[in-house]
Amino acid sequence: MTYVVTENCIRCKYTDCVEVCPVDCFHVGETMLVIDPDACIDCGVCEPECPADAIKADTEPGLEGWIALNAKYAALWPNISEKIDPDPEAAAFDGQVGKLAKAFGTQDPAAA
Repeated sequence: MTYVVTENCIRCKYTDCVEVCPVDCFHVGETMLVIDPDACIDCGVCEPECPADAIKADTEPGLEGWIALNAKYAALWPNISEKIDPDPEAAAFDGQVGKLAKAFGTQDPAAA
């Protein structure tokens, strides 16, 4: 089991999770964070730290597309190991639906 970042991270980019990760498995893009599944040690300390509840265990149903998105972008985006400021409009975007389509032009995370 590993952990994956899901849609609610888009346009929030809280990095409380990055601060507690013991193996620096997070990567940062323009609109969100992702977790490198090969680096994640399944410790789970990141999940309760996410203010947006955007981190889930990959064993939860329906996350196949998010698993693929995290793996794809972890290979492309730079590693992040220190906390940074969230998106200035994070509070306004927290909980919005349809953020994946706006950020990536698709509703299927596997196609992003």
